[in-house]
Parts: sequence; C-alpha cells; structure tokens
Amino acid sequence: MRRRRSRILAQALLVTALVLVMGCAPVAGQQEAASPPQEPQQPDSVIQVAHDSTSELGSIAEVVARVKPSVVAINTEIVRLDIFNRAQMQQAAGSGWILSADGLIVTNNHVVADADTVTVTLDDGRIFEATEIYTDELTDLAVVRIPAKGLPVAEIGDSSGLRVGDTVVAIGNSLGMGISATAGIASALGVSLQESQGQTLLDLIQTDAAINPGNSGGPLVNMAGRVVGINSVKIATIGVEGMGYAISINQALPIIEALVQDGRVIRPWMGIGVYTLNATIALRYNIGTDSGVLITEVVGNSPAAKAGLRAGDVILELDGTATADVEAFMEVLLAHEVGDAVEVTYWRGRGRHVTTVTLGETPA
Repeated sequence: MRRRRSRILAQALLVTALVLVMGCAPVAGQQEAASPPQEPQQPDSVIQVAHDSTSELGSIAEVVARVKPSVVAINTEIVRLDIFNRAQMQQAAGSGWILSADGLIVTNNHVVADADTVTVTLDDGRIFEATEIYTDELTDLAVVRIPAKGLPVAEIGDSSGLRVGDTVVAIGNSLGMGISATAGIASALGVSLQESQGQTLLDLIQTDAAINPGNSGGPLVNMAGRVVGINSVKIATIGVEGMGYAISINQALPIIEALVQDGRVIRPWMGIGVYTLNATIALRYNIGTDSGVLITEVVGNSPAAKAGLRAGDVILELDGTATADVEAFMEVLLAHEVGDAVEVTYWRGRGRHVTTVTLGETPA
C-alpha cells in the first residue's frame, strides 16, 4: 500500500537513545519465583542507535566490507502516456540501506516518488519488489518494505559527533551500475539547502566524496562503519565541483520513525498554500506590501479557513515573529504543536489585520 504524505519542511528534532530493558538473572542459590508465561516484549522501535565509543576500523576497505552487505540498489519504473496516448516507460536507479532484518529499507523520496514499480536488489543478488512505500516529500525521505527476512542491518551512528575533516564513505548504486564506494571528508556541517520554493533541507552534511546519480538514498558512513547521513543532493553549477550532500542521520531518524510507525509524518497544519511575496508580484496584483508570505490557496474547513484567512492575504507575522519568506514562516509554524492557538498578523486590502488560528493535524 502506497502512502505519500506532507508538503512541510523538515523539523530539527533531537534523537532519543533507545534503551532495551533486560530482566535480571536470579542470584546464585535463589529459586526463581514461578510466574505465568509472558509474551516477549517488543522494542518500541526498529531503530537502534549505537552510542558507544567503538573505535574506527583500520581502513576504508574494512568500512566498505562491513557496510556493503546492508546497502541495496533500487530500480524504478514509471509509465507515462505521450501525446498520442501511448504508454512510455521511464526507468531510474537509486540506493537504499537496510533498517531492519525483516525488510524495511531507507531511501530518498525522490528515488521512489510516483514510481509504478520499485524493485530492490540485495548485495547477495536477490531481487524483491517493494510491497509498501511510505514517503515524506519535503524531507526527501522514504521507507520501503520488501518481503524478506534475516537481512543484514546497517549500524546507525550519531551524526552529532561528526567533525569537519572527518573521513566519510558514500556507498550506493552510482550511475545505476551496481554498488560502489567513494571516500572523502565531511567538509561542512549543519548546511541548509533550498531545493525549491517552500522546500529547504536542513542539517545537511557537505562532503567531497563523489555522489553521482544513483547514489541518492545510500548511506554516508563514518570510519566505524556506521550510518551518519543519507546521500540526497548534489550541487553541480558552473565553477562549483565536488560538493555532495547528505541528510544527517540525527535529522532523519524522527522522520524515519514516524514513517515506520504511522506511515506518515504528523505536523501542525493551517491548511494554506504559501509563496514568498516579492516586489514584482506585489506590483502586478496591487498588493499594499512587498514582504511576507502570500496565501495562494485556503483548504475548505481548514484551521485557516475557520479563522477567516483567504487567498490573496499576506501573512506578515506569526505570534509576533516576522515571516519574510516561506522558510521563516515554516520555522515559526513548526515550533508549535497541533492544537496551539497562533496569532496571525496579515495584510488584506489596505491594512493590517489580526486573527487567531488553532493549528490542526496534517491530514492523512
């Protein structure tokens, strides 16, 4: 079953360590009290983060040898009709890494978005078709499930310990030619990168390890062989070479957890479409301000509609904080919880107005 959710920016969240509570063994000489048999307890999450200080492996070759069995190649097929109503097949390739032994795999949203068929090739050569796909578009993350058991799981690290200059290794299905590895350093941390209007990827790791088409969704690992990032973006502009980007694992884990548990990411919702206002648009539509967030649409019966907001209004402030662009607007919005009452200052006609929006939940 395919679920595609959310056009909201990623929320910077802290990763909570997962603790597996073990029962204590009886002291020698004591008889264990009889108790009725109990069902084995399941951990709250399939995500297990390594927080110990395991030393680095001796070489990049050792890192690749440890991680490669848990890296997969992903191939997609999309059927589109041409202008003559004839079916045309489009194929693409990407990467992923195994999150759980029972077939959960992490990749990028853009690898599997809109695909009619998603196939996963394991390191041992076995091929499976994905049975479930859960995506979060604006964080560019996805989780797919394949019908397999006993898979080798990638070990997850803590990206907060990564330093500029640390060696990292990118492993993935580069150019769709099979799993390969490239190495480099973490050249910058905490990078924000705007992909499109209203979409900014946060807390990216910049690396000079070569990340080519097909690498997307594959792991960026440290020298302990642990995943610290998910390769997602490559910048290729005139005069700029060798800059690849990965979503930090600490940023990604809460999103992955939500996709695994709920199939979607639940965030506060106003029910509006927004666009960063500029002088050209303000002049064209005779808007009395040229700074703020223009409401392009309002969903019927949404929190914004109930508060009286309309398409054409320009949001100037949320709770007294200026919202000069979509990124600033989303940053303030996502600092709130579902159910919060938010004061919205907006421009309509020839003046400023104020209303209160009670935030809802991103609809399923």
